[in-house]
Amino acid sequence: MRTGKSERQLKAGLRVHVICYVVAHVVLVVVWWLFTPRHFFWPLYSLVAWGIGLAFHIKAVSSPSRRG
Repeated sequence: MRTGKSERQLKAGLRVHVICYVVAHVVLVVVWWLFTPRHFFWPLYSLVAWGIGLAFHIKAVSSPSRRG
């Protein structure tokens, strides 16, 4: 399925997604560490759930069918 976006635009979108993922999770881990370090590591839920979506995004951008 073609979206009409160039390879450069697709990679830029992926880069933004990765940066948002990293920044958001650094913030979540810092908040956990500051306020609830003795409790369950609750940022894990977001890391895994968002990580699955990010993995699909990476796969979609790097898919060989994308280049054809």
